[in-house]
Amino acid sequence: MTTTTLHSPARVYPSLRAAWIPLAALCLAFFVEMVDNTLLSIALPTIGRDLGSGTTGLQWVTGAYSLTFGGLLLTAGSIADRFGRRRVLLIGLGVFGSLSLCVVLVTTAGELIALRAALGIAAAAMAPITNSLVFRLFDDKALRMRAMTVMIVVGMSGFVLGPLLGGTALAHVRWEWLLVVNAPIALIACVGVRLGVAADRTEDLTKDALDVPGAVLSVTAIGLACYSLTSGVEHGWVSTITLVSIAGAVAAAIAFVRHERRSAAPMLDLGLFTSGTVRGAAIAQVGTSIAMAGIMFGLILHFQYAYGWSPVRAGLANLPIIVTMLVATPLSEWLGRRFGHRIACLVGAACLAGSLAGLSWGVDHGYGAIAVCMVIMTVGLRTVMTICAVALVDAMPANRTSIGAALNDTAQEVGSSIGTAVVGTLIAALVTTQLPAGTWSHGLVATFFHGERVTYGVLAVVVGLIAAGGALSLTDSHSVEEHPDEDAA
Repeated sequence: MTTTTLHSPARVYPSLRAAWIPLAALCLAFFVEMVDNTLLSIALPTIGRDLGSGTTGLQWVTGAYSLTFGGLLLTAGSIADRFGRRRVLLIGLGVFGSLSLCVVLVTTAGELIALRAALGIAAAAMAPITNSLVFRLFDDKALRMRAMTVMIVVGMSGFVLGPLLGGTALAHVRWEWLLVVNAPIALIACVGVRLGVAADRTEDLTKDALDVPGAVLSVTAIGLACYSLTSGVEHGWVSTITLVSIAGAVAAAIAFVRHERRSAAPMLDLGLFTSGTVRGAAIAQVGTSIAMAGIMFGLILHFQYAYGWSPVRAGLANLPIIVTMLVATPLSEWLGRRFGHRIACLVGAACLAGSLAGLSWGVDHGYGAIAVCMVIMTVGLRTVMTICAVALVDAMPANRTSIGAALNDTAQEVGSSIGTAVVGTLIAALVTTQLPAGTWSHGLVATFFHGERVTYGVLAVVVGLIAAGGALSLTDSHSVEEHPDEDAA
């Protein structure tokens, strides 16, 4: 099906079924970039033995990916809005798949860390574009909402399934195969995108020159901010390197804001944040990701160390999150239609804060109590993430949708870094800085449960304030909103 409307894509679809090829391809691209966030976490002990890496090296195996990923999202979105979203996505997929094959050449922890950083760069070129291209497939608002819901479920399933898939694979193959498998997935996604997504058109892109200084400053600010969180855990929050990183991040952020306000063609129009939808959605997304990352990081330690479960069993323990993501979709959509964006997101924020408060009680009351909290958390997560993702991207002008998606993903990545850092820091301070191998002693488990109670109690307050604060800035709209500039010439 084609359309000749000037500001519509060259190919739109009447239903999700009709768009199954491009939608499946975009979901695959989103899945592989999200699963890589957590896929290797379950294999860190094995990697440490094979490569002779210590705790610091293993921390960077996971941290290097999120550092480059989060630091380059805005830049990648800006480049895509200028040079073509489909074109940049195809390049990102090709680089991501090719780099994944290079893991067979890795012989040291340093080489693996460098490879993970490079994969984060390629993933940054994919993340904001996969979401924005979903909007290119459909003209109908309801179809866009449902397609975005599918994308979020697939992406977050990849994030949560990482430990399960990794643990299952490790029972049969070497850890390198956890990255090698990215190559065929990226290839399939490339084929689907080329077949089903309309080619970039000049009139759909911005003609403004690329804001190179803005790109450099944004990468510096976000990169140093992410590194500061990692450094705080590793070196201490008052160490020289951490304080210098924080100061550098603040200075770069101030310089970025000053430059963007003065630039004739800014990478990010800061005026967009005068919109309550944009501002509130970004803030609320930070809150959801703090909750998700905090729970994921904490419960991986809880199941494998405190309970002594195998990687496969620990991965299976996360299934309530996946199941709830699927079955909670009608509830999340009903909340949005019945009560509007603001109230629905406030309900979601209450679920997030309540689940974290419940975990602070339930961690030493068995898996049943934990599973119930996981279900409540996921209901809140689905509601807030779906509504905020659609509202934020749809509030952008048509030629800035990749930046909208990049803002959405950047907010989530920042939240993930904060959540992981908070949980890691509190557990290190309250329990132990070194994680013993094997099943923990009874005394250490009791201390760990106490540390978890304090940690999840703190997260409940932090997440509740951030997510609810963002929700209050949203509108009372009961449907997906269109930005008034979207159809402007």
